[in-house]
Amino acid sequence: MAQSETIHCELMVIGAGMAGMAAALFAARHHVSTVQVGLSAEIIYASGLIDLLGVHPIEKGRRWRNPWAAIAAVSKSCPNHPFARLPRSDIRAALDEFIDFLATAGLPYRCYKDRNADVVTPVGSIKRTYAVPQSMWRGVLAWHRKCPCLIVDFHGLKGFSARQIQSVLKDRWPALRAVRLAFPDLPAELYPERMAHALELSRTREQLAAAVRPLIKDAKMLGLPAICGTYQTSSVVADLQKKIGIPVFEIPTLPPAISGLRLKNALEQSLPSLGVTTLYNKKVIRVQIDGRGHLIFDVGAREKEITVQAQAAILASGRFIGQGLTADRKRIRETLFDLTISQPSSRRHWHREHFLDLKGHAINRAGLEIDECFRPLTADGRPAFENLYAAGSILAHCDWMRMKCGSGLAIATAYGAVKAYLKNR
Repeated sequence: MAQSETIHCELMVIGAGMAGMAAALFAARHHVSTVQVGLSAEIIYASGLIDLLGVHPIEKGRRWRNPWAAIAAVSKSCPNHPFARLPRSDIRAALDEFIDFLATAGLPYRCYKDRNADVVTPVGSIKRTYAVPQSMWRGVLAWHRKCPCLIVDFHGLKGFSARQIQSVLKDRWPALRAVRLAFPDLPAELYPERMAHALELSRTREQLAAAVRPLIKDAKMLGLPAICGTYQTSSVVADLQKKIGIPVFEIPTLPPAISGLRLKNALEQSLPSLGVTTLYNKKVIRVQIDGRGHLIFDVGAREKEITVQAQAAILASGRFIGQGLTADRKRIRETLFDLTISQPSSRRHWHREHFLDLKGHAINRAGLEIDECFRPLTADGRPAFENLYAAGSILAHCDWMRMKCGSGLAIATAYGAVKAYLKNR
């Protein structure tokens, strides 16, 4: 784009993580002219699972089967938690709409409507989550039924051990077996992206199936690391099932993961078709406000390349990794508008003495205070800007990692912020 170009839009979405993607989606589906800017590479660090709420209170480590009951409990005991700002009907609508969108983008998900699912992880633990990629769903069923199952890993693939999964789960899943194979036609040191690309070739799938078939024996299902293609996962899994003769499911791998890359690709490729102007791999360098209260953003990779004039904006820039927050020796700051951050009075209170303290660390709950319209507040409790909204992990009072609610929180608060904008515009 020419350096002098200016884009005019109704809504600017700042951030290209899960919250930013969801906000752009919800705005576009309401026919709001939307520009999105941010570093979308963050999503490849996602597991691909959509957590809603799994643990509360974190100091007791209580794991919830019903996420909606968990949200009700959080809203009662933590009235400033972002979920407490939303009626349950809106949270449901947000998750349903986002999952429906992923299905139309070629990345179908499965879930139980009123309970979490249990997913086997690459280290053999059981993760409680809400929505699971369809390619992993049979693994949820296999764990639930404890049916005879074979897990396969590969020489040279780091961070995934079928033998460890079997060892950790052997008392609860005695019918689980593990085997390690050589992956067809790739070097000794394997990378998930190359493996996923290779499995999109029929020849590679046939070679893998030929190696696995003699090992099936009494197994009713086959588990593989999440490497079954990047763009054609459903067809890759279907073809492997046909060639091997039993149902196949994927198990999440450690990030950066193929399942995160699939999310990134589906969102990046589909949002422009809904009318979203995407400025990925760029950031907001400076923001100004004109005489009408509109927000003017200078955007570029390192220097100003383009100007975006927006009637309103949603700040979904994330926390420290997403560069929405930064910290110096004294305080935590919001990096773009220098908004007020809810945080401990002193740096010495950011962390507890023990890293694994069950109560978690105060720094993980630092972030933006918001009003009922998802507008960031000043220190005296007033909206910092009438036309600025916020969503996602930058919001205060949510240790999303320990509560197992990251994606659900991002999607639901993005929905809430867009809904508030639509009401106020």
